[in-house]
Amino acid sequence: MLTTENLARSFGGVFAVDDVTTSVSPGELRGIIGPNGAGKSTLFNLIGGHLAPSHGRITYRGESLAGMAPHRRAREGIAIVFQGARLFRGMTALENVMVGAHAMTHHGFVSAALRLPGHRREERLIAERAEAALERVGLTDFTDVQAESLPLGQQRRLQVARALCGEPALLLLDEPASGLRQQERQSLAALLHELHEEGITMLLIEHDVGFVMNLADRITVLDLGKVIAEGTPVEVSRDPQVISAYLGRENSGQENSSQENSGQENSNAPSR
Repeated sequence: MLTTENLARSFGGVFAVDDVTTSVSPGELRGIIGPNGAGKSTLFNLIGGHLAPSHGRITYRGESLAGMAPHRRAREGIAIVFQGARLFRGMTALENVMVGAHAMTHHGFVSAALRLPGHRREERLIAERAEAALERVGLTDFTDVQAESLPLGQQRRLQVARALCGEPALLLLDEPASGLRQQERQSLAALLHELHEEGITMLLIEHDVGFVMNLADRITVLDLGKVIAEGTPVEVSRDPQVISAYLGRENSGQENSSQENSGQENSNAPSR
């Protein structure tokens, strides 16, 4: 479904993503984890089309994404759930979700302004799809509620519904559990598990290791922009380089007190 080959992006001569090669198979939930500063969000923005690579290649369904704008990627079936609640203020939950189908529309500004029959039919179909997406994420009762008034956990679900409204083949999620309370995290994890069971292909980038470990089929681990491990959650959790990266120790296994004091807590070490 998706492949990155020697993908890299530098800022001021420093590589945030450094020769990353990985892939996502159809129907797979692939996790991307790594300590702070590992390059996860940069990789996400490269795949989503919001950054251009310094070098390397991204292919989607066998076709290169080079030079393809984000809205064109959306039309090709790549949907994004960004970190943070990016909602349209002053719009209802239903209206926010309807925006997710914009890439699939065929009638332009003139048709909309004149309220031509073709536009009205298309708008009805989009509303029906948005209502179905809200039901899918458990927000049917909030259709007419102002989106910004919803609690953060429901706003994240609303973002997922908006992405689903475009009927994506690949769903990209950038730290969707960030800022959520424990109960909200569990609820979101259950939703993503259900979508995975339905066969939706997902790439989940997340700092919360436990959240990813309990969801992903396979996990890619980044550290300082490079892939240091890849495999099943069990394989990754036992990898010495992964343990080293999360515990703030050097690969030799010696204590690195400066890293331990930087805020990397041992509780972040991978566990199943």
